[in-house]
Amino acid sequence: MIELIATAESIEQAEALLATGVDTLYIGEELFGLRLPVSFSREEQKVITEKAHEAGKKVTIALNGIMHPEKMKKVPDYLAFLKEINVDQVTVGDPGVVFVMQRDHIDIPYIYDGETLVTSSRQINFWAKRGAIGAVLAREVPFEEMKAMKDNLMVPAEVLVYGATCIHQSKRPLLQNYYNFTKNDESAGKERGLFISEPKKEETHYSIYEDSHGTHIFADNDVNLVGELGKLYDHNYTKWKLDGIYAPGENFVKVVKQFVEAKEHIEIGLWSNEQAQKAIEQIEALHPENRGLDIGFFDLDPDEIK
Repeated sequence: MIELIATAESIEQAEALLATGVDTLYIGEELFGLRLPVSFSREEQKVITEKAHEAGKKVTIALNGIMHPEKMKKVPDYLAFLKEINVDQVTVGDPGVVFVMQRDHIDIPYIYDGETLVTSSRQINFWAKRGAIGAVLAREVPFEEMKAMKDNLMVPAEVLVYGATCIHQSKRPLLQNYYNFTKNDESAGKERGLFISEPKKEETHYSIYEDSHGTHIFADNDVNLVGELGKLYDHNYTKWKLDGIYAPGENFVKVVKQFVEAKEHIEIGLWSNEQAQKAIEQIEALHPENRGLDIGFFDLDPDEIK
């Protein structure tokens, strides 16, 4: 069965997404999770988890940051809280978190999310043998490589089908360092909508912001794979992630609805090229005007990727 996973930016949006047909909500708090639309309080996480369970749906909590010592000290308490509110699973990127879960006997299923490291079945199966129930496939893996690895996977691999792609993360506060150098007292947070461009290529638009995990830089265009969903389904990639970090509000819910309808048609064998093209057009109309859309690395020849 296809599983649609979507981020949420508020309790109200979470409710709307559940009503729309999302199977799993993806939330968390900034201290532990990477590149979330918002950082939810503990009480908000509890409320959203309860609402998801009432609807017969699941919640995944982002615990996929690299936990430097000051953060790792806070991980056991957070894991205990997540166990208390009965979250369904967490994403984990730091092996230290897996160690803490095993050491403290905190039995929460985890999905391995090592970002750009997750590019082969060997990498995914390594973590499957150590308890992972799934893995988040790196955004840079083209479809030809996905086809080659599918039969070797011990656990399901999640694929980003809509949203922004991070192309660089550094623990260094690059923006703040620049502001310090230029003696500019400005905020480096996501809410400012900052971006950088390549020299002599003013049309490029690499979104950038800082938080406690460091500096994050995103690809020029966001991903929209609604036209490729049939291929993913045919090759048993059925965990589809929609990321609304740069696609806020009601329009994100409407975008998700397009994927829900696609899922429903695909599962009964009634998805056509005409329907896919219509969904592409509708999503383009709903997508933020200042952000482009393409299919990312999907159709690239693996030999072209450096």
